[in-house]
Amino acid sequence: MPDNTCSFRTSIGGQALIEGILMRGPKTQAIVCRTADGLVEKTEDLKFIKDRYPVLGWPFIRGCATFLDSLVKGMHALTYSAGLIPPEEQGEPDKLDKWIEDHFPEEQAQKLIVGSAVVLGVALALFLFIFLPTFLIGLIPALKGNYLIRNLSEGLLKILILLAYMIFSSKLKDIKRVFSYHGAEHKTIFCYEHKLPLTVENVRKESRFHPRCGTSFLLVVVVVSIIVNSFVRVDNSFLRMLCHLLLLPAVVGLSYEINRWCGKHDNIISSILSAPGKWLQRITTNEPDDGMIECAIRALELVIPEEEGSDIWGG
Repeated sequence: MPDNTCSFRTSIGGQALIEGILMRGPKTQAIVCRTADGLVEKTEDLKFIKDRYPVLGWPFIRGCATFLDSLVKGMHALTYSAGLIPPEEQGEPDKLDKWIEDHFPEEQAQKLIVGSAVVLGVALALFLFIFLPTFLIGLIPALKGNYLIRNLSEGLLKILILLAYMIFSSKLKDIKRVFSYHGAEHKTIFCYEHKLPLTVENVRKESRFHPRCGTSFLLVVVVVSIIVNSFVRVDNSFLRMLCHLLLLPAVVGLSYEINRWCGKHDNIISSILSAPGKWLQRITTNEPDDGMIECAIRALELVIPEEEGSDIWGG
């Protein structure tokens, strides 16, 4: 059923970090992490690429620009939160990071490490959700020429890979805590949208399943790719991979607009479209403890705009 309980829908969003939370408001971004010495805060003014290149703010184009911008900013935030871990608890850097640190100045090395992490992350996603499903399904001779069944089979395999990846991640000890911070982020935003005082008691009562979540966006991307890729009518697996890759900007752009529309409306259609993503959040969010909630509350307080209503979703 539609959720009509919120007083308004905010455009403020967040991301769980290592022992912390990233919150992004209309003009400001805040990182709040919990350390042995207490909460560590970092805020910065946001610069949007669409302000320099207005075309990147157009519908169906803004999705890719927003996704890449969020990916880079999120990776920077993760790197920052990881750097707050006591040295004795940090693992050894991998060979690539160590090579970069040994050959470049500190500031430049930091940018290169984040950049390489983004590139490797995107490459892994392309391998898991484009190349691997297309290759494996292409090994089934009976599906050659049957484009409808082949496309649906590839789509089903993508969903299974996504679920397996999420479930496996949720079993790791450190990721469990990250997913608890994810739950704290959702609960805090819900409390703010209900216009309740931001206290631990109020936040704890809220749901951890939020319709405007990046996890939901990932699932929408997979489902939309099934629909868009149905227009690809070639048998050669490598040619199909190329076609799927070329159609990826359209898939991301359309998925972003669907997510944006769902976040702005509360009706039967938006509820149906949001339901699978909220179900997936049962894997990617956990119930937080009070310390995590305090962290999320402080991060949200730092990005709430002075002008009331300027953070309304779609405003």
